[in-house]
Amino acid sequence: MTDKTPYDPSTEGAEMKFENKMSYTDYLCLDQVLSAQQTQTDTHDEMLFIIQHQTSELWMRLALHELGAARRAIRTDDLSPAFKMLARVSKIFEQMNNQWDVLRTMTPSEYTAFRDDLGQSSGFQSYQYRMIEFAVGNRNNAMLRPHAHRPDIMALLEDELTKPSLYDEAIRALARAGLAIPAAVLERDIGKTHEFDEGVMAAWETVYRDPSKHWQFYELAEKLVDFEDYFRRWRFNHVTTVERVIGFKRGSGGTGGVDYLKRMLAVELFPELWRVRTVL
Repeated sequence: MTDKTPYDPSTEGAEMKFENKMSYTDYLCLDQVLSAQQTQTDTHDEMLFIIQHQTSELWMRLALHELGAARRAIRTDDLSPAFKMLARVSKIFEQMNNQWDVLRTMTPSEYTAFRDDLGQSSGFQSYQYRMIEFAVGNRNNAMLRPHAHRPDIMALLEDELTKPSLYDEAIRALARAGLAIPAAVLERDIGKTHEFDEGVMAAWETVYRDPSKHWQFYELAEKLVDFEDYFRRWRFNHVTTVERVIGFKRGSGGTGGVDYLKRMLAVELFPELWRVRTVL
């Protein structure tokens, strides 16, 4: 006969009393996390909208953690750990890409029911997204302005602009390894976006033409391309989702909506790594 006695995990040693011990809820601060979904309306789909964006911000926090560590590793020519970190960032953006499928279950009618209650808030104002762009090399000072009302956030973003970007560090690592990098690139204003440079592309071409000789830089290049590939897909999915839900209306934060997002699709983070493929 089958034993129908209810299973008791404590018989196998599972802890069941947590009055003075660290519990799962305690460790993850779930009381704070799960009370942070404060809807502005009583519409059903607003909860989806909030959780979609809150989880994206959590993933971006982890992406920044990994990008910062990868950048420090590259700066000290300790490239192997950077590969793992960059691979993880790619997977983070793959996960964020999958989230769009959930948001796309919300129809235009459902979003319109609570959109006005968002006020001027918009994903365009995500300072963590801005930090990611600044960290990897897309540096536009005009994008600081939406954060001027928060001196603490402004300080974080302005500090980021004083540091070499992830791609700057990769290029500097090439130079330290003896590959020819133009002095103008190494001495440029790091607070601005790196522009395509033939000399930098020539250095990457050297790497790609002899991967066995330059294996670590070959792998670094591919990890950077992997990341930008997923990042581009995330941007594309963002455009598609917005167009599906609001068409060509202006964004809630005043941007051009789909037109603005489509303009962002043209941004190249690591231009030489994409264009070098044409000359190989």
